[in-house]
Order: sequence, then structure tokens, then C-alpha cells
Amino acid sequence: MTPRDDRGPSDPLDLGSLPGQPRRFRDEDDDEETTPVAPAFTGRGRDESEKLDQYLLRRYHLHGDRKAREQLITMYLPLVRSLARRYASRGEHFDDLVQVGAIGLIKAIDRFDLTRGVELTTYATPNIVGEIKRYFRDKGWSVRVPRGLQELNIRLNKVIDELVPKLQRSPTINELAEAASATPEEVLEALETSQAYNSISLQASPNSESGDEDAGLIDYLGGPEAAYETMEDRTTLAPGFAKLDKRERYILHLRFFEGLTQSQIAERVGISQMHVSRLIRRSLEKLREEIGDLDRPEVSRASGEK
Repeated sequence: MTPRDDRGPSDPLDLGSLPGQPRRFRDEDDDEETTPVAPAFTGRGRDESEKLDQYLLRRYHLHGDRKAREQLITMYLPLVRSLARRYASRGEHFDDLVQVGAIGLIKAIDRFDLTRGVELTTYATPNIVGEIKRYFRDKGWSVRVPRGLQELNIRLNKVIDELVPKLQRSPTINELAEAASATPEEVLEALETSQAYNSISLQASPNSESGDEDAGLIDYLGGPEAAYETMEDRTTLAPGFAKLDKRERYILHLRFFEGLTQSQIAERVGISQMHVSRLIRRSLEKLREEIGDLDRPEVSRASGEK
């Protein structure tokens, strides 16, 4: 006859008082299976048998015992490490993957349904693996790519592996779209975004190994665009220039955009310098009437309100 457990929800859990031997998950880092995980009740009928993880889950979910939750997390960390090791060769630090997998374990413990009659291991494993895969999907990309395109890219890789042996050639975009149940535009976009998974340093050389003295990729980037500095002026002056005739616009362009003197303008246009001066003055008056005085914008606004 086993003594009845009269402890309350706040009483500490004495593991030594629970019968049965511990069930263990083998951690590949250990030479022996030394980490106890989810000890189980044995030697009694099935109705009376009770695994420690189920006991702790009830303590947590029914009585809010946070210590039971913490013990469950500690007990199942070897399972997290075992699952995380499967993905350790994909370029991410193993410790980071363990932390991510631990999040999946905690979510599994918090969401566990006592009424479903499944073991925590069965429920926690897909949660841990899913969290690790989600980490690679969301965090592993150098440039943030929408999740839909990431999933389509993964699907396309599988489709390509299936179609190449079958077709004995690379599949076309339309063939990929049909096999992946996507549009050709979506396939093209997914294939382009696949380049965003890995990044290249701007200091790397495009023609040689990193560390050589050749010019880096940063040297091939474009420089400042001079036209950007005048873009705002062009936008402001556009309504006024629309009121000028072709010759007036041409003369103002030569004077203020190309920086020619009145004499140089007169020689290029074929008129006298005095005529150029009168045309410039008249054109500026038209501009002021249309867009206002740029040197005193508050006066221009006041004039426009009248």
C-alpha cells in the first residue's frame, strides 16, 4: 500500500520519495547516459502508474507550481540539445540553436493539454524542431525576406531536385511554377530572393580570394549623383518654366544651369548681349509672377492669398 500524497500545491517536490527508475535521453556529448529525464513510476498497475513528467505537468497546470515547470525544462534540455545538434552544421552556433529549441520546449510545456493522454516527449519534439526551423527561416537570412517567399524558395528547391532527373535538363520557369502551384512571377521573385540568404563583404574582391590587394566590391559602387542637388530646384521652377517660350527657357538654362556669361550666351544664341540681358530679366519676372519670390517665401505666400 503506497502512502497517500497529502502535499499541497506549495509544498516542495521530493523526487527521492517517488518510486521507479529515471528514463533518460542520451546526449551525444556524453559518454554515458547520465542525465535523468522524466523518471517513471513502475511496478504498479497502469491506472496507478504515473510518470514524473506527468506529475510535474499536473502540478504546474493545475496548481501553478512554477518550480515544477522549471524542473521540466531542466529535465528535457538534453532532448533540446539532441535535436539542435541535427542543425548545427548549417552555419549557426550550437548554443544559439539550443536557446531557440528551449523556447520551443517552454512553449510545449505551457501549451500541454493534460486531457489528450500523450507524453510530453511526443508533444515537445515537433515544437522544438519547429522553433529551430523557424529560426533559420526568419533569422538566418542576411536580408529580411517575406516568409511566403522563403517557403516558396524551399519548395522550389525540392521541385528542382525532382524535375532535373526526370527532364534531363534544367526546368523552365513555367514548369517550376506549375509544379510548385505558383505563378511564374512568384517563382522568379523567389529565385531572386534566394540570393539574400548569404551576404558578401564589401571589402571582398570580386576576382580573387579575400585578403588580396585587388579592389573590393565597395570600389565598384556608384558615387554621389550631382543631379540630385538640383532636383528640388527643378521641381520648384517647373511651373514657372512652363510659362516661358523655348528661347527664354534655353537662355535661362545656359545662364543658371551651365553657368555661361551673357556674352557667351549671346554668341551661342546669335543675339546681342543687351538683348540677352533683357530676355533674362523678363524671364525672371515671369517666374516670380508664377512661383513667387524664392528669397522671401512668406511674401510669396501672402501675395498668393490675396
